[in-house]
Amino acid sequence: MNKRQLGRSGLEVSALGFGCMGLSFGYGPGLDRAAAIQLIRNAFERGVTFFDTAEAYGALNEEMVGEALQPIRDQVVIATKFGFKDGDATKGMDSRPERIRAVVETSLKRLRTDRIDLLYQHRTDPQVPMEDVAGAVKDLIAQGKVRHFGLSEAGAESIRRAHAVQPVAALQSEYSLWWREPEREILPTLEALGIGFVPFSPLGKGFLTGAIDQNTTFAKDDFRNVVPRFTPEARQANQALIDALGVIATAKRATPAQVALTWLLAQKPWIVPIPGTTKLHRLEENLGAVSVELSDDELRQIHSALEQVKVHGDRYPAALQARVGR
Repeated sequence: MNKRQLGRSGLEVSALGFGCMGLSFGYGPGLDRAAAIQLIRNAFERGVTFFDTAEAYGALNEEMVGEALQPIRDQVVIATKFGFKDGDATKGMDSRPERIRAVVETSLKRLRTDRIDLLYQHRTDPQVPMEDVAGAVKDLIAQGKVRHFGLSEAGAESIRRAHAVQPVAALQSEYSLWWREPEREILPTLEALGIGFVPFSPLGKGFLTGAIDQNTTFAKDDFRNVVPRFTPEARQANQALIDALGVIATAKRATPAQVALTWLLAQKPWIVPIPGTTKLHRLEENLGAVSVELSDDELRQIHSALEQVKVHGDRYPAALQARVGR
């Protein structure tokens, strides 16, 4: 697989990464440990070198990533995150420097490694100045325990404040054909500062694959149950986007998911999406996107189609939306 650099950081990764959250967290029943480890290794064998986890996804998630990648540690880039009280996203934020240091020590053990390649603040903490957060990570970089600093779902002001203390290698936020808010202010900010962009949910939490419709039911512990954009009514209204994407995909002899990922890759050379899955055939489908090419005319066709489709439903419930873009 082709490689990409995340901004001007010098951090080189595969053009598509692998988001590991869903292996054990967030989307209902995950995989058992052996199956998850095998899927991570399958991703590596197919060219993926960039793997994303977080303290908040649970100890098991980091442990599976660590066990899977330990034999090939020097050939991969591992990203993890800090920022929630006790590692629990339901308890609010905690990015105090002493907490950051403690999380890193725990993550290093779970990941079976002596350094974290990319350490993100999972969400901006309004109680801790960004300068203190960046300073704590800067110290960890000086100690060799962390290689690069990242932010997740941060706003432009926070990005600039952090970058002034410790250069930010990458911002991770949602970006896809059905969530284009980063184009307004975030992408120009990243480009000006030389920061890479790592879109999570590049397939709209599964909706852009075309496999979800208004009749789809989710497991009781699948967080999409509380997402306004995933109510049956919103899914029915948003089907227009899938229909438009399907027309383009058919013409390209590709799948809607592949076109959605290719579109993201075409936006900027420093964008690296991290689709996740628990299924080998979906992994292979996603990775097939790197072989799809969209011409300027086709990109304009997609843009025109998007202009005619209004996406219904908020991205997050109000309480979760209040945590982003700060």
